[in-house]
Parts: sequence; C-alpha cells; structure tokens
Amino acid sequence: MLSQELLKEALGKALSTGADYAEVFAEHTQSKNIGIVSEKVDKAANAVISGVGIRIFKGTRCVSGSASSLSREAVLDCAARVADAMSGSAGIADIKLQERLFGDIHPVKIVPGSVGNTYKIDYLRQACTAAKEYDAQISQVIGKYLEVDHKILIATSEGLLAQDRQIRTRLMISSIASKGGENQTGGYNPGARKGVELFEDFDPVELGRRASRQAVTMLNAGYIDAGTMPVAIENGFGGVIFHEACGHSLEASCVALGQSQFAGKLGQQIANPKVTAIDDGTIPNGWGSINIDDEGTPSQKNVLIENGILKTYMIDKLNGRRMGMASTGSSRRQSYQFEPTSRMTNTYIAAGEDRDEDIIGSIEYGLYAKEMGGGSVNPVTGQFNFSVMEGYIIRNGKVCEPVRGASLIGKGSDIIMNIDMVGKNVARGQGMCGASSGSIPTDVGQPLIRVSSITVGGR
Repeated sequence: MLSQELLKEALGKALSTGADYAEVFAEHTQSKNIGIVSEKVDKAANAVISGVGIRIFKGTRCVSGSASSLSREAVLDCAARVADAMSGSAGIADIKLQERLFGDIHPVKIVPGSVGNTYKIDYLRQACTAAKEYDAQISQVIGKYLEVDHKILIATSEGLLAQDRQIRTRLMISSIASKGGENQTGGYNPGARKGVELFEDFDPVELGRRASRQAVTMLNAGYIDAGTMPVAIENGFGGVIFHEACGHSLEASCVALGQSQFAGKLGQQIANPKVTAIDDGTIPNGWGSINIDDEGTPSQKNVLIENGILKTYMIDKLNGRRMGMASTGSSRRQSYQFEPTSRMTNTYIAAGEDRDEDIIGSIEYGLYAKEMGGGSVNPVTGQFNFSVMEGYIIRNGKVCEPVRGASLIGKGSDIIMNIDMVGKNVARGQGMCGASSGSIPTDVGQPLIRVSSITVGGR
C-alpha cells in the first residue's frame, strides 16, 4: 500500500517538531451495498475509500490529520501539517521498521468481490419472498446485503509495520406488518467476518420468516403496563444492554478522563458475583473480531469483570498513557478520517450455571424480553433507556401473551448488580456501534439472564 521508504520519511517528518511517538495508518476499503424493496432491486452501489491518517503524541498531547490520497505528496504533506501543530525541538532522526505478521484466525472461503451480483440478489429475493408470503398482514419487506473488504497498514516510530485484511459480510431483512393504520417492524440482521460463505449458514426462507413472525406478533400484541418488575432478557442481541449500559463506561476514552461510572474501581465488586463479562476480539470469524487493532496491537481476550469484580478496562495507546496502563488491543476507528480510540469488539456476558427454565420459572410476574431494540446511554452516569422489540408477559413462571411498547430504564451500575441468574447458552448478535472514532462492527452477546428488578416503561 505504501513503501517502507515513504513510511519512514513520513514518520520522520511527523516527529520533526518534538513529538515522542508517530503513527501512520493507511487504508484501502472496497464495499458493496445491495438493497431490495418489495422484491425489486432498489440499490446496488459500490464504494471505495482510500487514504492515510497520521498521529503524533508528546506525552498525553495528541495531534492528528488525514489525507484522501495515498500518493507520496499527500502523505508527506499530511505529516508536515501534523508536525506543524506540535512545537518543540527536533525528534527522532533514524526510524527502523520491522514488519510483523500476526496471522489470520478468520479464514474467508469465498471473497465477496469474486462473486457476481446475481447470486447475492437471488438469495435476498428468496428471503424477501418468504417474508412477504408469511402473512397477509406483511405490507412491505426490505432486504439488504453488505460486503466490506477493509485493508489497513500501520507503521509507528516504535518500529512496528503491520497489515491486516478484514472481510465482512452481512444480511439484513426487515418486515413491516400493518393493520388499521398501525405498523410494526420485525428484523433479522446476521453478519460475520466471513465472505459469501455466510449464505451457507442461513436458510433464506427461515431468515425471511423470522423477520415477519416478529412483525406480525408485535402488530397483534397488546400494550404493557409500566412498572418495576423482574425481567428475563434473552440471549444473543439481548447483550446490547451490557454493551450500552456498561461497556462504553469500561472504555478508556471515558475512564481516563474520569467520565465513567466505573473510573477508579479496579479490583472492586461492581456486579453480581454471577456476572463475568468479556470483550474478545479473537473469536474466529466474529463480526467484531480483529487480528490487530488500528494501532497495530494484537487483539486479545479481555476479561473485564470476573465474578462481579472489575478486572480491567478496554485501553488504547493514548488513554493508556493517561492511565499508566498498557494497551489491551482495543483501539479502533471507522476509517483513516477518524482518530482511533478505545472501543469494543465482541462483548458478552459469559455463561453461568442457571437453567433457562429455572430463570423463567422463578418469575411470578414480569417481562420476557425476547428481542432487544436500540436505545441510548450516558456513559458518565450509566443512565440508559432501551426499547424491547419483542416482549412477552411472564405469569406464574410461564411465558404468556406478547406485549409491545416496552422499554427498559435504569442505570448500568445498578443493572449488573441486579443480574441474579445467568443461563448457560451464550449467543451473539451483530450491530454497528457509533462513538467518537466513527461507526464500527461489534458483536454483543449473553445467555438468558434475569434482572431481579428494573423499571419497565409502557402505558
């Protein structure tokens, strides 16, 4: 992507005004987005992103810049602009780069770019047709296919030269059910760090039916009454609760500035002893998995909370300097245009010892959140509000009628203390996480859990 000679020259120029660390991040990304609406192709777009981002540190001061070209002139001009923003004496004169190969634990069988659109569109159409035919109340179906081939190169003044190629593929089906002027949406959006072989993991007919079943179920559901009650949150995308309510507060970008509900609590009990929470970027073919982070640090399995005790944070280089702690391979960015910072990869609550039937059976009256939706959180206070996409009332230990309009409201530090039952069957769901360094692919996950008491919003 860039020659070693150019990289060394750019690093030297970036250091020329006294910085003690410099980094070049180069990127070439190709992506494809296909959309189908009402079984007709609505979109088939290709995109290419190519450019360089350069950062320098002096202590805990950081300056960064970017250029939308990988030409010699653009790279050196970017390095000069960054250096000009840092005043000081001359920096390191001789930079020696040593290329490191970290391997790839995410094998891709079929590179998406080698497969024509016809095959991808036919698969989407099968899913959309099955979704439309599921029930007469389905008024519209939207299908989307996404592929990304993301190539990165990182070189630093510490001598590191590393590269990675990240291929991801995702399928998204959204069904809208309508009755009497009301609409309800259901969806299913699986993805992985895989190629087109992802299609082999999912029957398109079942994928479409799953989306429509949720939409129809919620269209014909009654509304839940608001109140405080126990809630059972299903596995898979239910893990978005931990991701949002607690995960962001464990990122060093918040912790280092004291803007986290968990700052200064290493070694303390912050969760129920049944809770062990992990961020693991090394899961083979995981949607949020990486071989190296966007600073060139190898990805690793970080046990954040173990049996309720806070063990570590997710740390990048700059915030690691502020905290006096080493990087945990957690630095990520959407593209060269964003400055990297600590972010999640695949974050989940680990398996416990409780049986699913015992979790449901323990609730006399409460909510079963089968599928979670989106929400918002303040990482400083931990206050959150999440919608429940698909919910059911639990009565006398049995899952009963579906209910809509439910939301979960609370504080992250409270909810993880109130998780008092943890099931055995961990599953993960895929999403895109937005923060200061852009939108990045992340997995969330957990087994079925019980929150002993939480505020449920409703009518």
